[in-house]
Amino acid sequence: MRFAVFKKYSLLFDGLLACVLILLIEAISRHSLIFAFWFFTGTPLTFLYNALLIFTTLLIIYLFKRRMFVRVILSVFWLILGIINGVVLSNRVTPFNFTDLKLVGDLFAMDNSRYLSTAEEAVIIIALVCLTVLLILLAVRGPKYQGYVHRLRNAVCLAALIFALPWITKAAIHMNVLTDYYGNLAEGYQRYGFVYSFVASAVDTGMSEPDNYSEETITAINDSVVVEETSAEADELPNIVVVQLETFIDPYELNFLEYSEDPIPNFHKLMENYTSGYLTVPVVGAGTANTEFEVLTGMGIQFFGLGEYPYKTILKETVCESIASDLAQIGYGTHAVHNNGGNFYSRATIFSQMGFDSYTSEELMNITEYNEYGTWPTDDILVGETEKALDSTEDQLDFVFTITVQSHGSYPTERILEDPEIEVTGGETEGEHYQWEYYINELHEVDMFIGNLIEMLENRDEKTIVILYGDHLPTMGLTDEDMNNGSIYQTTYVTWNNFGLEEEDADLAAYQLMAYITDQLDIHEGTMFTYHQSAMEAGTTGEESYVTDWELLQYDLLYGELYSYGGEQIYEASNLVMGVEDVLIESVRISDDGEELVIDGENFTPSSVVYINNEAVETEYISESELHVFLSGAPKGELSVVVSQVGSKNTVFRSSNEMIAGV
Repeated sequence: MRFAVFKKYSLLFDGLLACVLILLIEAISRHSLIFAFWFFTGTPLTFLYNALLIFTTLLIIYLFKRRMFVRVILSVFWLILGIINGVVLSNRVTPFNFTDLKLVGDLFAMDNSRYLSTAEEAVIIIALVCLTVLLILLAVRGPKYQGYVHRLRNAVCLAALIFALPWITKAAIHMNVLTDYYGNLAEGYQRYGFVYSFVASAVDTGMSEPDNYSEETITAINDSVVVEETSAEADELPNIVVVQLETFIDPYELNFLEYSEDPIPNFHKLMENYTSGYLTVPVVGAGTANTEFEVLTGMGIQFFGLGEYPYKTILKETVCESIASDLAQIGYGTHAVHNNGGNFYSRATIFSQMGFDSYTSEELMNITEYNEYGTWPTDDILVGETEKALDSTEDQLDFVFTITVQSHGSYPTERILEDPEIEVTGGETEGEHYQWEYYINELHEVDMFIGNLIEMLENRDEKTIVILYGDHLPTMGLTDEDMNNGSIYQTTYVTWNNFGLEEEDADLAAYQLMAYITDQLDIHEGTMFTYHQSAMEAGTTGEESYVTDWELLQYDLLYGELYSYGGEQIYEASNLVMGVEDVLIESVRISDDGEELVIDGENFTPSSVVYINNEAVETEYISESELHVFLSGAPKGELSVVVSQVGSKNTVFRSSNEMIAGV
């Protein structure tokens, strides 16, 4: 009798199931069943719209006889997405979105990251095994619908609802039940629900063509830009070193912590003597590449789809004007330096699209030291690598974009530092205390790197300006109320120079930073940067037209007809070279015990792999001048030996000369 009722009113029960699933998903996402009920009672229409999305997928059930099996699969699918979001929000402020799926390969490449403990990984594996067993039992022995399946009718109903969803969505947006733009991604997910937000992040990608996009409009915008041409001579211009500091903030902006001494004295000294200010960034807790994108291009993340990473979408297929390509127009050599994997965020591809000449990634560095948690390389190696980039071009100005990584999360909730140099008080729990103690001491070490970098540059007989900025705040549940500046979307930038440039403090957005600094240097290059310079000079950055015209220019350069360039792309992807030093084999010999092949040379790294007759072989890194390969199993006779610097996915970034050796 119960099954007959369920069969008769199955659509109603599936509607209720959709509501229950939304309630569970929101409870997981918000880490509170009470907050999930508030979402239901406070915004019932938004709640029901989210339920409608799940209900639409549940209609797939009616195309099959194994309805219970399909119902469980669909329910589990949505619950898994909700669980993933809950886990993600435990480690960062930014919620789980569709673009994150494109970063899975990058996450697997992060060998030292610890976002899940061993126990948590074990629980997940056990749960997946149990789920698999349950699904197999349901598929084999679960109940089957005994009536006739009207597949055509049911498919038409499903298609009709799918076709109607965009119109329902537009009506909901018009009624302010939903929105098509999140100024704050985390708050948007909270207000409009995970399911709607995740689906929107899947279908809403790229940029839509603005209503008034035309050649006449773009020409008028570019004609309105009023800046002088770059008039400084080459010998008057400085080297430009930009340092993106991973998860770096001024600790004194946290209003609930106290420290035994100033954790970042070098940074604060620069703030007192050189141009500095707050920097509004587009992300919190994660999303380094999006702050990086805004700084390097002068473009805005806000014009893309929800949670989108342009590095993973449009920039993989489109050349993009950047500060690197603009400075190259006036004679700068352009270099990127980062002590993380070259494939992470697809940078080895993206930096070529942006016009960089070289990119020194982790694989090209002799990294042997890691932070105390063992998750990330220390940043001190970047001093020498930045200097190598500057030295790689003779009689040429240089732009170097250096990216740190040491203070990246996650942060341990157990004691890691037995005798911390900076004592920290203010964490509410023991776990929070250890997290903040660890993070603040990592900032202290990054600050030491800053001091060493400035000292190295001071000792060079070259005009140089340095711009340092934090890409985003850390995770650990920060809110606006925790910040002295009142915003978790503000970090700090600071500069240094050795040629007497006047201090002109200003609070900026990430996309304005390079326009502001280059304007001080009398450099006026590039479509986006001159646009921002003109608007800042005219004081119109607070006007609606500033954002409207900025969006039009961005669309034109990335998706439009390139009217800004006269209808043809004037920039080309660079022939990016990985690293600035040759990998050199000097000799190949047999070890004294006769068991190993010894390769002597220069600039080997822990990422070096020996190739014998074009086949990769297991390689033991001894030092930057020595590698070992076991002879057992190796071919005999004349061997072609090459050493390559290899990244994730077995990407060969740079190779040595070939050496012929006899074995």
